[in-house]
Amino acid sequence: MEVLYPHCAGLDVHKDMVVACLRHVVDGTIKREVRTVKTTTKALLDLSQWLASEGCTHIVMEATGVYWKPVWHILEDGDFDLALANAAHVKTVPGRKTDVNDATWLADLLAHGLVRGSFVPNAQTQEMRGLLRTRKQLVRERTSHVQRLQKTLEDANIKLDSVISDVMGLSGRTMIEALIAGETDPNTLAALAHRRIRAPAEELCEALRGRVTKHHRFLLRLHLQQIDIFDAAIVAIDQEVDANVEPFRAAITILTTIPGVSDLSARTIVAEIGTDMSRLPHRWPSHLLGRSVSQERRERRQAAIQSHAQGRTLAQDHPHPMRLVRHP
Repeated sequence: MEVLYPHCAGLDVHKDMVVACLRHVVDGTIKREVRTVKTTTKALLDLSQWLASEGCTHIVMEATGVYWKPVWHILEDGDFDLALANAAHVKTVPGRKTDVNDATWLADLLAHGLVRGSFVPNAQTQEMRGLLRTRKQLVRERTSHVQRLQKTLEDANIKLDSVISDVMGLSGRTMIEALIAGETDPNTLAALAHRRIRAPAEELCEALRGRVTKHHRFLLRLHLQQIDIFDAAIVAIDQEVDANVEPFRAAITILTTIPGVSDLSARTIVAEIGTDMSRLPHRWPSHLLGRSVSQERRERRQAAIQSHAQGRTLAQDHPHPMRLVRHP
């Protein structure tokens, strides 16, 4: 098999160490050197210097959790062509011997151009991705505390979520804070509702008539404090995203023209796939084209049926009956 990269390396990245296999092809002879280094910054800098001094031009590593990222960041400063291999793809490539370690196998695959590199965004996109993924996790955790708060109210037989759509809205929060403060009179609690609440006053009073104990107040206060912390963290992330969104402004503006895509959704899409579409295949996959492909298939199928029917008609009109065979 043709060798595309005669001077390359494969890295098997672990949490505390990196196994590096340097592969050279000199006059048709393969020479390999395997080293194991720690994942400290100094050790990785020494690894980069060693690979550069040996004339290594291309490096491949597997995407193992987050352990590959610091290795990538340090090697990215050198004059290397880096590739991030998908572990599932590497396992499906046939021909691997059982006595070959991962780093050597990666180097062999890279030398012959058999590694399909994964998408690694630039630094700005990675930072945006990190912020928005953190925001998503914070929203989930906030929702979890809201649900626990609702369970605590239910345990106290306070049916607030039955009469108010959002218990963390203006009216719901005011009532919960009053419950925490020790207020138990249903009429007083119902009077705190905003005038836009559609539920009748009598229904509100019955929903707020429960048995709230000291234990319930402690849990309600605790969950409310956690929700406030998450709200503040989400606001801080939104401010940080706003301060760094300018390089993606044009792409976000285009994406928001799609019906149903909000500004936050557009930012998340850009953070996940980047703005460089040249790396994507020019021919769209059929499952993304939807009805256009289905319509094309139906037209082709109909044309084939008509052609077959026309063939039978011609055979019947022939002066000497014969069988027409369709060749592939």
